[in-house]
Amino acid sequence: MDVIVVGGGLMGAASTFFLARRGLRVTLIERNRVGSGATVASFGNIRRSGRYLPQLPLAHRSLALWREAEKLLGRDVEFRATGHLRLIFTEKGLNEMRSFSEAARPWGVELEELGPKDVQARFPGLGPTAIGASFSPQDGSGNPRLIAPAFADAARRLGAEIVEEAIVESIGKTPHGFEVRTSKGLYSSPILLNTAGAWGARIAEQFSEPVPIVAKGPQMGVTEPLPPRVLPVVGVWGHDHGGGYLRQVERGNIVFGGGAERTDVSLDSGHAKADPARLPGQLRALLPLLPALANVSVIRTWSGCEGYVADGLPVMGHSATTEGLYHAFGFCGHGFQLGPGVGDVMAELIATGSTHTPLEDFWIKRFSRMGLASS
Repeated sequence: MDVIVVGGGLMGAASTFFLARRGLRVTLIERNRVGSGATVASFGNIRRSGRYLPQLPLAHRSLALWREAEKLLGRDVEFRATGHLRLIFTEKGLNEMRSFSEAARPWGVELEELGPKDVQARFPGLGPTAIGASFSPQDGSGNPRLIAPAFADAARRLGAEIVEEAIVESIGKTPHGFEVRTSKGLYSSPILLNTAGAWGARIAEQFSEPVPIVAKGPQMGVTEPLPPRVLPVVGVWGHDHGGGYLRQVERGNIVFGGGAERTDVSLDSGHAKADPARLPGQLRALLPLLPALANVSVIRTWSGCEGYVADGLPVMGHSATTEGLYHAFGFCGHGFQLGPGVGDVMAELIATGSTHTPLEDFWIKRFSRMGLASS
């Protein structure tokens, strides 16, 4: 193999596909099933508004790939450019939106500011008490259950080896690269890409690259099907109402998240659990976004293990200590939109030695400069 990818979430599966597309021989190793971790727990939000500004070139690159995903992967992954509506309920939220909108314009993000009458005229039933909103028409959503397996299957068709339900027992550096010993055998290659999500810091620390990270689990849910009424993805500015968000899928169900604190997750087990006792409070927090939620049944709740880095930014790029080692992990619960772009950028970086998408703010060596230790 030319490259071993450890971690089969969206970042790992997308990287495997784009590496194989460049003609490299790739093995992807996943401890469970591809896409069964943080990816499947994702809300499916594809948004650029509110992002860290130097992350926007990566977000733009990824959005272009989401638009081409069905053609690239040979199947519909339910990307829909329905637009992204972020409601505003406080002056703090209004100031945050306007500040971001002005700052992001040179980075290629155009937000439409809506007044309360505009919100009600264009999106009846949403945010009746909102004092305004922003609307980003090119953003939208995708299906978290479909995207990582689609990338893995497409990579397999290009010759990549996808190894699932394989526990990584050890990773060693050799004169010729890396050896990854797993419950399904020994794999070796000159290049190792660490896309292990919340577990990525454990791999990095083996190579003297500590990353301060904690594992958290969001509380997500889905309602019974409702008549079509919500076209865009809906969120808030200023973290009003617990940062709640929701969208309606084509089958009519409302998928929702936010409005409840994320819970601590043990990396030893990796099991994140939704707490039914917190559901009523979560739904109450979402009512200002969509009052119709007051009279619906929730049919399922879930959670997943996400990695949150101390500075709120992911770890991407080459290792600062070990030749042939690359990282792409710790996306702090906002990696779903970035996933295809991350895979494309990491494949470009590994195959050519550079990338035209700026990654400097995400390099792992920032932690050694800060003198930080892993949590």
